[in-house]
Amino acid sequence: MNGSGRNRARNSFNLRRRLQWVGLALGLCSVSLVGRAAYVQIINSDFYQRQGEARYLRELPINTSRGMITDRNGEPVAVSTPVASIWVNPQELLRAPDRIPELATALGMPLDELSSKLSQKSDKEFMFLRRRINPDDAEKVVALKIPGVASQREFRRFYPQGEAMAHVLGFTNIDDRGQEGLELAFDEWLRGKPGAKRVIRNRKGETVESDLLRAAEPGKDLTLSIDRRIQFLAFKELRNALIENKAAGGSMVIMDVATGEILAMVNLPTYNPNSVGGTAPDTRRNRAVTDLVEPGSTMKPITIASALQTGAVTKDTIIDTNPGYMALGRYTIKDVPRNNGVLNVTGVITRSSNIGAAKIAAKMPDQAFYDSVHSFGYGSSPNSGFPGESAGVFPRPARWSGPSKTTMSYGYGLNVTPLQIATAYSALGNGGKLIAPTFVKGQHNEGKQIIDEKVAKEVVAMMETVVTQGGAKGAAVLGYHVAGKTGTARKAGPGGYEPGHYNSLFAGVVPASNPRFATVIVINDPQAGKYYGGLVSAPVFHNVMQGALRLMDVQPDDIDAWLAAQQSGKLGHAASSLPTPPAEAVNALDAAAEIDAALPSAHATLPPAQGGTQ
Repeated sequence: MNGSGRNRARNSFNLRRRLQWVGLALGLCSVSLVGRAAYVQIINSDFYQRQGEARYLRELPINTSRGMITDRNGEPVAVSTPVASIWVNPQELLRAPDRIPELATALGMPLDELSSKLSQKSDKEFMFLRRRINPDDAEKVVALKIPGVASQREFRRFYPQGEAMAHVLGFTNIDDRGQEGLELAFDEWLRGKPGAKRVIRNRKGETVESDLLRAAEPGKDLTLSIDRRIQFLAFKELRNALIENKAAGGSMVIMDVATGEILAMVNLPTYNPNSVGGTAPDTRRNRAVTDLVEPGSTMKPITIASALQTGAVTKDTIIDTNPGYMALGRYTIKDVPRNNGVLNVTGVITRSSNIGAAKIAAKMPDQAFYDSVHSFGYGSSPNSGFPGESAGVFPRPARWSGPSKTTMSYGYGLNVTPLQIATAYSALGNGGKLIAPTFVKGQHNEGKQIIDEKVAKEVVAMMETVVTQGGAKGAAVLGYHVAGKTGTARKAGPGGYEPGHYNSLFAGVVPASNPRFATVIVINDPQAGKYYGGLVSAPVFHNVMQGALRLMDVQPDDIDAWLAAQQSGKLGHAASSLPTPPAEAVNALDAAAEIDAALPSAHATLPPAQGGTQ
């Protein structure tokens, strides 16, 4: 009895202990759970709140339109149109694999391609399926209510002028960021700032509530100095000239002399900025700003202006170019195709005498010649603001070799861009005041007086004789005095100057009595038989300027010639009936006189240009 009683007591005691331990364990678990709940909900609530919100709350960008680009008259040349992009959350869609074939059909994608993309992005929550499609087409896809599929509003750039303004405007990429040209230069101004909104979605991915966080700021508009009418006219005439002369390419720049505003800039070959894919980067380069050419005889007015400014010569100084060639060490410089004899300074420009230009340059100290030519912008950046513009190559006197100054005086041994030539000729037409070029209407840069106004007017008057008496009769515009200079520069290759390959140039200002436009035409490697600048490039100047003068309502400054043509019945009533000077009006010797002796002797080539200005 006693033993059994003791056992019952022990069992009773053990039961109570066990209950106590169980109660203690349950109590500890309760405390732990309460503590954990307090930690989750009070101490570390932000993390779990974010995790919860991530399941139904999204912050989405609000895309904004890029600013419009217009020409100087307010006509749009680059606009943004609304499009839509289809995107998907791969994780959601992969949970409904039976809907993938339906989505592939709606997007016009191969099923295996779509499945492969989804598999590759299976750990992501966002993936674009189609970019920049018609908003109506995107709405049809979204209406299928396929899990994880949604659309996003975007914008696509459109260029109404297409190829004609491609090199000036450039283009944007798929994210509407500027990649070339003025789209790149003014990207921050044009782009604007995207907004943001917070949206709440249900388990099906449908938006049930949205809240604006930040309003989108649209991009600012940009008004260019370009006149699209003159731009297209220049494009058309340059293209015709390339076809007629079987040329490899060409560039043209037209500037407003008084303001430095660029009215037109054209390059060929070109590309379509509305469909950039597949075009070579070389085709997209704005060669009028980036590519270098030796200026040839278009350099001679700059040389003579420098000599007049330094007092080395006057307009009446006599230059003896006999016997038509000049020895310079082991080199021989020639006038082509004739001996010009004794000339005054004007005659050196009219006859495009290499000997005359060389002898005039020899009268100037090296540093004075360098400083004056450099002041015209040769060897320094034009500061137009265009991406990638070149400063050219104009070496300092310390880097010249024996014949360097001589050859540079008539356009060899230095390299410039067509824009630099146009800027220099604008300075001559603007009374000796150099103004940095600009692509923005109303952005008038401060001018710098680089030569006396009297000197500039004397040089412009000298250049008039090139059109009236010399090799550029094809540049004449009825009713206007035209001043200009031709150039035919041999093209340099890896082994020296290449026989039969030239750059044909013409640079001029009009009206000469009060210049409004400065225009430069460079035609690369014409192969149709003609290659003199007076026969290839000067007629392009005539064709473009007669239209541009009319479009900009510039008053004629040669009324007598205008009235005489009107009385003779040559004008008629349509501006398009203005006569083009016939090719036979240009004497063959006058045209050939512009060609420069790139080869100082029959077998020796000039030393290459060395270095560039700092």
